[in-house]
Amino acid sequence: MSGDPIARPEPLSLVAEQRAAANTAASALTHGHPSSATPPAVTLEGVQVSFGDHVAVRNVTLAIPARQVTALIGPSGCGKTTLLRAINRLHDHTGGSVEGSIKLGDIDVYGADTRPELIRRRIGMVFQRPNPFPAMSVFENVVSGLRFNGVRGRALLRDAAESALHHAALWDTVKDRLNQPAVGLSGGQQQRLCIARALAVEPEVLLMDEPCSALDPIATAKIENLITRLAADVTIVLVTHNMFQAARVSDQAAVFLLGEDRVGELVEAGATDELFHEPKNPRTRDYVAGRVG
Repeated sequence: MSGDPIARPEPLSLVAEQRAAANTAASALTHGHPSSATPPAVTLEGVQVSFGDHVAVRNVTLAIPARQVTALIGPSGCGKTTLLRAINRLHDHTGGSVEGSIKLGDIDVYGADTRPELIRRRIGMVFQRPNPFPAMSVFENVVSGLRFNGVRGRALLRDAAESALHHAALWDTVKDRLNQPAVGLSGGQQQRLCIARALAVEPEVLLMDEPCSALDPIATAKIENLITRLAADVTIVLVTHNMFQAARVSDQAAVFLLGEDRVGELVEAGATDELFHEPKNPRTRDYVAGRVG
């Protein structure tokens, strides 16, 4: 099934060993959907992110279901990306302070004994604009994370690259261009390459920060289709300003708005269809109706 972009390959031996050594909730999953007894992939409780005296987002309590797409929606400046980056500790070196609890399965993401590199290995990130490493080939871009984690075997890297590119629905496009510069790809292809790079280390969770904002409608449609396919195997958290996109691709949604003091806060979360059509909070109702934001 190597030609199927969503077929799960056999795990790499190194990654399998790392997974076995770590405590993960993924083993209890049924394919494509969490069972009723399955704990969330990521749990946030009372999370606040600050930069010095400025509070960017506060009091976020949210359970992110495993193997589904959860969309974080809301206007600019309400803390969605800030919260997303907190989940895999990307604020460690930017002066951000994270309070409250964030857990990956049973692992405390900010625990004293938790290694940030382990968290980032298990929680991948795709940024707003495609960011392939310009001096690297397509192949070297895909396997860069594996090399960073100590994988050196050429055959292992080759198999991992092919698997990741199949997952990202890019293999047929680049299989004859693996040694060419990645910057020669189109914008949409570069974004799928970045997704392949994130998938190569087999993360459990994939964070996506407006991955289609710099793309044309055709490339956007391809990325959206890819997101829905990948969710059968990977938990996805998607930041988007586009409510139509959230409606198309997400199973769950969380609405963020600014409080009266201009601090971002979670207003409501739930199944996307219910949240858009039968919101419980009047602020959510006003936002999805276009009266605010």
